[in-house]
Amino acid sequence: METNAVGFSLLELFRLGGAFMWPLLVFSVATIALVLERSIYIFYHNLKFDDIVDKLEAYLLEGKTEEAKTWLESLTKRRMGARVLFAMVSHIKAGHEVSEHRLEKAAEAEAMNCINSLESGFNFLTALGSVSPLTGFLGTVSGMIGAFRSIAEAVDVNAQIVANGIYEALITTVFGLIIAIIAMVFHSIFTHIVDKFAANAETVSSDLIIKIAGDYGK
Repeated sequence: METNAVGFSLLELFRLGGAFMWPLLVFSVATIALVLERSIYIFYHNLKFDDIVDKLEAYLLEGKTEEAKTWLESLTKRRMGARVLFAMVSHIKAGHEVSEHRLEKAAEAEAMNCINSLESGFNFLTALGSVSPLTGFLGTVSGMIGAFRSIAEAVDVNAQIVANGIYEALITTVFGLIIAIIAMVFHSIFTHIVDKFAANAETVSSDLIIKIAGDYGK
C-alpha cells in the first residue's frame, strides 16, 4: 500500500493511529471544552480591582456605607473583586467599632470562594496533560508490536515495511503530546491569572481594612 505523509488528512491520520486514537479524541474534545469554558468564565467575571476600589473609597470617605454596600452588591454577579469587597464592607455598621480581624476574615473567606470557583476544572486539565501523552505512547507501543509482527510474518522484509509501521505507530504519540501541550499551556495561563487575582485581593483588602479601621475605629 502506497502512502504519502504530505497528503494525509486528519481523518486518514486518525485511521492510521488505530484504536487508541478514540480515547485521544475524547481527551482532545474534553481539553478544548475545558479551555473554552474556563476562558469564557474568567473573561465574564472581570477580575480587576482598580476601578471598584476607587469608587468604594469615595463612598466610604463620604460616609455612604449603605450606598457602597448596595453598589457593590449590584456588581457581584460579574465582578469577583466586588464579591470580596462586599463581603468585607457588609460587616461595617455605622456607629459601631470596626473589627479589623472580622473584616480580614470576611474578605479572606470570600476570596477563597472566588478562587475555588475560578480554579474549577484545573485538576482535569492537569490530568488530561498527564494522561494524553501516556495514552499516545501506549498506542505507539501497540503499533510497534503490530509493525514488528508484520515484519516477522513478511517473506521479503524491506525498509518501506519498517518505516511505514514505525511512523504509523508514532501518530498516537504526536496527538497525545499535542493535547498535553495545549492542556498544560492553558493551565499555566489560567493559574497565573488566578494567582494574580489572589494577590490583588489580598493587597486591596489589607489597604482598605487599614483605611476603614482608621476612619471608623476612632
